[in-house]
Amino acid sequence: MKNFTLNNGIEIPALGYGTFRSEEGQDLAANVKHAIKSGYRSIDTAFIYQNEKSVGEGIAAAIAEGIVTREELFITTKVWNDGLTYEETLQAYEDSLKRLGLDYVDLYLIHWPGLDDNYIQVWKALETLYKEKRVRSIGVCNFNVSHLTNLLANTEIVPAINQIELSPKLTQQEIRAYCKQHHIYVEAWSPLMNGELLSNETLNTLAAKYNKTAAQLILRWDIQSDIVTIPKSMTPSRIEENFDIYDFELSDEDMATIDALNENFHYGPDPIDFDFGR
Repeated sequence: MKNFTLNNGIEIPALGYGTFRSEEGQDLAANVKHAIKSGYRSIDTAFIYQNEKSVGEGIAAAIAEGIVTREELFITTKVWNDGLTYEETLQAYEDSLKRLGLDYVDLYLIHWPGLDDNYIQVWKALETLYKEKRVRSIGVCNFNVSHLTNLLANTEIVPAINQIELSPKLTQQEIRAYCKQHHIYVEAWSPLMNGELLSNETLNTLAAKYNKTAAQLILRWDIQSDIVTIPKSMTPSRIEENFDIYDFELSDEDMATIDALNENFHYGPDPIDFDFGR
């Protein structure tokens, strides 16, 4: 298992278990526990997913069974920045902790920037949480270069992570270059494009060369590109498959072939015009 070191010295697993579009309930709790048992140490959720309680139950079950200790896990959740004030953001964090059943999370993120710069006040609340050592690291999601430039000019702490939509069809070179310059790790959500990339002929041809699946190929490409990645699955066998990517390495030529699949295609919303559905 590979870890990356964030700009504050905290280590994050390169591969995590994502829970986007995973409904609250016993199945999700069981899959979170299964992911941990399979080797995952990073679990990603968010307030807007409405599943923090089940994620927390899965974590608690894994700890209770002695599979892992809390200190060995890296838990991420996110605040839904729908015009929140500074104080409302602080409260949102406490509410997430209660749902998760945890005393702290390892990474707290602003989920979307929105169409104004309200994220500045939200970020200042995250800075307070970090300075008070109530969270181990803080970051953002779906921030483009203009968002990041404004944030860095008006706040104190550089985000540890920028979690963005990223896949072979959307390689996000400009944002990645900016983040690298400012020591911000990029984390990929929807790395498999909700499974739609798994039928891609080029990816399947390359995967066969390594005796791997297209999903494993993409996740390996992420990690070799120094990108944190958080695939989601509700199928135990796929959860295990997605973790089995540490016994092979892509050649430079094959990495370039995957890079060349870029079409700047957003499977999800584009941060430039996404306003929380208002």
